[in-house]
Amino acid sequence: MSRTRVPLAALSLASVSALLLAGCSQSTDASKSTGDTAASASAATGKKPAPFSKGTVKVALVRQSGAGDYFEQWGNGAKAQAKALGIDLTTYDAQADNAKQATDLSSAINSGAQAIIIDHGFPATIQPEIDKAVKKGIKVVVYDVETKTKGVVSTEQDDASMAQAVLDVMAKSVGKNAKVGYVNVAGYAALDKRDTVWKKTADAQGWKQEFKVGKVTDSTATDNVPLVSAALTQHSDVTGIFAPYDELAKGTVLAVQNKKLQDKVKVFGADVSNADIQNMTAAHSPWVATAGTDPSAVGAAVVRTAALELAGQLNKDTVSFPAVAITQDFLRKNKIENMDQLRAALPALNLSKVSTADWISDVAH
Repeated sequence: MSRTRVPLAALSLASVSALLLAGCSQSTDASKSTGDTAASASAATGKKPAPFSKGTVKVALVRQSGAGDYFEQWGNGAKAQAKALGIDLTTYDAQADNAKQATDLSSAINSGAQAIIIDHGFPATIQPEIDKAVKKGIKVVVYDVETKTKGVVSTEQDDASMAQAVLDVMAKSVGKNAKVGYVNVAGYAALDKRDTVWKKTADAQGWKQEFKVGKVTDSTATDNVPLVSAALTQHSDVTGIFAPYDELAKGTVLAVQNKKLQDKVKVFGADVSNADIQNMTAAHSPWVATAGTDPSAVGAAVVRTAALELAGQLNKDTVSFPAVAITQDFLRKNKIENMDQLRAALPALNLSKVSTADWISDVAH
């Protein structure tokens, strides 16, 4: 929320943005999970290739994370997979400070890391450091970051499929020629890609966009409540609102409820997490559909991608993680309250077959 891009998770779709929190941290300790079962790993059967056959491999994770449990779950998945692979993972998190992320990346380059994973970030700020890392021979894998540097491996949620999945649900729900609202922010790669799908779908459906508002801050959900509330004061006749990042969706939900329009206005979001599930299944919630990937599974898959690149076995420069549509009706019908239960009910969220090999111990989520 995934920042140039958002997880949307992900903007999480992420997200991916200045998904800002105050402060920064550097740690090699795995965070505790929030509501997720502790990850376990399936045993590897193949012989480890170099450099993994020579002992511990040093990798740096340079993050620009934001508010919401999407980012925490993503990080937990990455750390669990690194531990299973015998990776010494040092994590930097600039959170609200773009300049700090550039400094963190410089520190990672000079730390002796054999690979660097960059989780979200603004290209203009970190691009020079990405170039330095590549020139120094360090393997670089980015998640939800736009870069054209040759040799960098790009990983991402499939933001187009994510937006289309939930907009297909919205189309069936509100019908053609409906009056709709839109909550989004330009300038973040994931949100921009979702915006492209929104424009095409809105045009094809003949929707009349009554308003567009939105901003990304260190308190995105809270800070969007007054914006959406003001828009709804002028356009209370909309029947659906698309907010393609879960923090934007949360703010939209609160605004709809504050205006007592939850029986008339439906919210369609993006990304999924424990908090999102609780929000969608709450009594009288107007949030009726989202689409997303499992943030923990994505974090683990990105680390596996970096491992394969280090071993010279990846043989491609892009890896995409498909999204799955998730409706309020599905969650309630299956009595799903958290990501563990959602993973069990939706096997499509499992990315264990993405970026793997017989020598890799895949983390079970």
